Amino acid sequence: MKLFDTHAHIGLINEDPIEQLIITKEAKQAGIAHIVSICNNLQDFFQVYNNLSTAKHVYHSIGVSPSEVLHPGHDWELKIEEGVSLDRVIAIGETGLDYYRKFGDKNSQIELFIRQLELAEHFNLPVIIHNREAGRDVLDILKTKLSPRGGVLHCYSENWQFAQEALSLNLYISFAGNVTYRNARNLHETAKNMPLDRMLIESESPFMVPSAYRGKRNKPSYLGATAQFIAELRDIPVEELSEALYQNSLAFFGVED
Repeated sequence: MKLFDTHAHIGLINEDPIEQLIITKEAKQAGIAHIVSICNNLQDFFQVYNNLSTAKHVYHSIGVSPSEVLHPGHDWELKIEEGVSLDRVIAIGETGLDYYRKFGDKNSQIELFIRQLELAEHFNLPVIIHNREAGRDVLDILKTKLSPRGGVLHCYSENWQFAQEALSLNLYISFAGNVTYRNARNLHETAKNMPLDRMLIESESPFMVPSAYRGKRNKPSYLGATAQFIAELRDIPVEELSEALYQNSLAFFGVED
């Protein structure tokens, strides 16, 4: 069994470059064939990218998250252009909207989100989308601005009805460790009923640790617990689920095994 962790904040698990490499090696030993490294800001992106230069099984996404809307960085669009030219950079993001934390104002977040969607189309890359209590605005924007390469609603937190609307667009839905929580019935319903060929899986480490590891700091090597839970929800062997998710990930990011 092998898995593709489509979203891991490796730089937030540990700041030390050697420890970051150890984390990715541990993940590989646990059956995580590939990881997509995510950073919220561009300074961290270039630092983590350099730290993991020898980790060829780690891919990277570049973008500015809504948490950075007040300080995206000088010439941030040019920095993204520089980043997408690097080897193993395969997506734009994470970007999106977060009305829970109230980073800046809504209009500023929307402007930052739309510009990165335009960059994703320009560079022909898929986009990794953050949504927290902003689902209606996220979908309304994606209906007109989504890149032809599509996107993924990462760390999905909405209900099945919302998922059905999202799946009418060129979107995948990715589940993190929170799907394993006993009271996450909306996620259980979505993970059980949605088309398997539109599903991805992620650790979202160091956050959203699967319930089997509650009390610990999350890391990619725990991803198997999330896969096992979803397989049981769908009443299929975990090997069958894992293979489907793996192939979905290769297709979505446009990478070869």
